[in-house]
Amino acid sequence: MALPYHIIPPKGTPVPFILSVPHCGTDFPSELKDHYVPEKMKAPDDTDWFVHDLYNFASELGITIIHAKYSRWVIDLNRDPKSAPLYNDGRIITGLTPNTDFFGGAIYASPEVEPNEQEVECRLNQYYWPYYEKVQELLNERKAEFGKVLLWDAHSIRHLVPTIRKEVFPDMILGNNDETSADPKLIATALNGLKSGSYGINHNTPFKGGHITRYFGKPNESVHALQLEMNKILYMDDAETSFHEDRANQVRSVLQPTFEALIETLNTL
Repeated sequence: MALPYHIIPPKGTPVPFILSVPHCGTDFPSELKDHYVPEKMKAPDDTDWFVHDLYNFASELGITIIHAKYSRWVIDLNRDPKSAPLYNDGRIITGLTPNTDFFGGAIYASPEVEPNEQEVECRLNQYYWPYYEKVQELLNERKAEFGKVLLWDAHSIRHLVPTIRKEVFPDMILGNNDETSADPKLIATALNGLKSGSYGINHNTPFKGGHITRYFGKPNESVHALQLEMNKILYMDDAETSFHEDRANQVRSVLQPTFEALIETLNTL
């Protein structure tokens, strides 16, 4: 069985830093391809397009990257495995195995092929838990070597999704589950770095980190986790369909120094 993730190993000397990109996958398992609306499956709308490409500098810093192979429509790696909601403020929350996109449109060709309880369990075992187990393995390896480790969970979203928020999203949103998933020094370093550019930065609102951040972030055990959500138009064209290299490089000019500062801060913990 094909692995449900890709690994980009560090090119530089390894550091205690793992980068996760759980929503950039666009593949569908062959046995499920005829279950989805064909036109939608060609370009799954809720994909965090090109985020793993945006962070292409990370491996040069010694960071290991893990990113998803399959679309979040197969199974959402950043949701609770029991589909417990991450927020309770009335926003639309797509589930572990969503039946609709963020705009409420059906993604399955018919209700008959929507995943039942048995199918959900199968997808958990085939795609979800292997991703989590690999992240845990990578974190364990770095913690064993350095005594601490940071997980950065990277995301992007359309700049306007009225079903979640009536207003345009802030440029970037740092999430750490209300400052419980990482050491305060790392949170401060991340915020200072992100604010050094020209982007608007929010902290824990309207996103405070999904299941990955909350699951792995255990600062009392020297395992820290931060999530960064950002507008797709920061690194894509205005239609949010194509990668925009100039915009991406501007974002990288903020992200790379932020990562370098986080690595330095990790050394002091």
